[in-house]
Amino acid sequence: MRRPRQGNTSLNVVLLLYLIGFFAPCLVSSITVSTPAELHASKGDTVTLSCTYTSTSRPTSKMTVDWSYRPQSGGLPMTFFHFSSRAFPPLDGQFTGRIRWQGSPARGVASISLVNVTLTDNGTYTCSVRNPPDVHGSPTSQIVLTVTPKMPSIRFSDVAVLLAFVLLPSAIITLILIGRMLCPMKQRNQSKAYRSPIEVTEGEEYGNHPLQAKEKRASCCGLYLTVLEDEDEYYNLKKKSPVDEGYAESQC
Repeated sequence: MRRPRQGNTSLNVVLLLYLIGFFAPCLVSSITVSTPAELHASKGDTVTLSCTYTSTSRPTSKMTVDWSYRPQSGGLPMTFFHFSSRAFPPLDGQFTGRIRWQGSPARGVASISLVNVTLTDNGTYTCSVRNPPDVHGSPTSQIVLTVTPKMPSIRFSDVAVLLAFVLLPSAIITLILIGRMLCPMKQRNQSKAYRSPIEVTEGEEYGNHPLQAKEKRASCCGLYLTVLEDEDEYYNLKKKSPVDEGYAESQC
């Protein structure tokens, strides 16, 4: 009766080892890293590369965080930041002096910030977290950073300067032109409505007096012709009395 019991015990041990071997990878592969898929920034901004993770094990001194960068033009990823109990920022390269550690392992945060981003920072950033024994699963995640030129901003002082040096002189010039257009019209109307005594005298000299002279000449000649009834008598009188003729002509 003892041998069957030993056989059953052996079988149970084999089954237990088989189950442990089957489910063991699932127990240790439970770390998950998450980052935003895309991030947009303007030149000169400070950008936070957000990275969070979840793990079934509490963070220990063996936990590590690595950030790598692959340029937009392509190429191999380059690790530029490392964390293991403390931060190790880059000592050379394009990110020197521009990386700030923003992580908190106790809260599952492994973020960093990039100061004064430039157009050459465009590319793919990968966050990789290791927390033994959780070293499998999804320990990495990527962010695509797009940096664009910064648009010029218009401040209130710039608007005030624009109004003072452009719009105000334009308004003054417009008012002057309108005034010059209206003033000559008023002057012409006044000149038509009012004439000085000199202009009236000149008008009377050159306008009315010659007409009166013509009327006097016409009346003189008309009276002279009414006296003379015949042309023959007129010519005879001219021959006989040249003095009278001169007198008559002078009267006309």
